[in-house]
This record gives sequence, C-alpha cells and structure tokens, in this order.
Amino acid sequence: MASDITSQATVRPFLPGDLSTLLTMNNAAVPAVSEVTAEELLDLINQALICLVAEVDGEPAGFLLCLGDGADYGSPNYAWLSARVTNFAYTDRICVGETMRGRKIGDALYAALFKHYAGTGRSFLCEVNERPPNPGSLRFHGRLGFEEIGKADHGDKAVIYLQRPAEPKAGNGS
Repeated sequence: MASDITSQATVRPFLPGDLSTLLTMNNAAVPAVSEVTAEELLDLINQALICLVAEVDGEPAGFLLCLGDGADYGSPNYAWLSARVTNFAYTDRICVGETMRGRKIGDALYAALFKHYAGTGRSFLCEVNERPPNPGSLRFHGRLGFEEIGKADHGDKAVIYLQRPAEPKAGNGS
C-alpha cells in the first residue's frame, strides 16, 4: 500500500499557501529540526536555493528546504559547512508529516532535488543529530549516498555533517 501512496506523491516548488502547513509539520518534527516561527520559516524559504513540497491528494505531505552558498544564515552548522565546501545545496530541513512517514516521501523529495541540480556540479550537504540521536535519519541519508565529512558538538546538541557528491548530467540512454 505504501507504494500506492508514493506513486501519488507529486513534488513541486513551495507555494505561499503552504506556509501554515509546513510550519506545523516542521515544529512537530523537533528536535530532528529546529523550531521556527512563521516569520523565520518564511525568511528561510525566501533565501532558499529551493524549497520543494511533496503533495499527496492535493495536500502537502512533506518538504525539503535547501540553501546555497553565500546565504545570510546564522546557523553554526551552515557556517561550518560553508567554510569547507563550495557550490552546494545544503538541506537545512526535511520534514514529512507524521501520517505520511514510512511512505518514501523523503525519497521523492531528494530524488527531485538531485534531478533538479544534476549536471550543475553542486554537491549536497546536511547534518544529522548525533545527540539527541537520530539513527533513522542517518540510515536514510546513508542509503541516499551521503557520507560523513565531520562532526561538531554544540553542547546541548552534537551533529554529524554529511555530503553526497554532485549528480552527473543525465546522459542519453541511461
């Protein structure tokens, strides 16, 4: 049954009417992502490289928000990655609605992201909490080809930085 729901998922760019649903989804996912206000989320979306929304039955089921190089973003994780990598798409947050989890919505979001930036030379970056532990996200990102490139301990949180190489341009017949 899960594959039926996945096949019905459509990934599209963020629309202004999505904000309240994405905010609720984001804040329900704390501590895997940081809590934000509507204004903070809108600010992130406005400076994002891309914000993708997975939709099932006309309703947002998940979202992925990426920042590129040179964003004006005070996150210590973004700063750590920016100091070490150039030409990137940094997944600041990926969230899937509670009732949609386990249905490959995250896979669909990342597949759309990888396809969108194929051939650009952009690598893909993110961090996953090591403390509090988020083993599900580590497995998920590992399955997608992300590999550890560093760690940081922020006191209340510790993170593992991950990178996936740039996607080659889609070739003919492959």
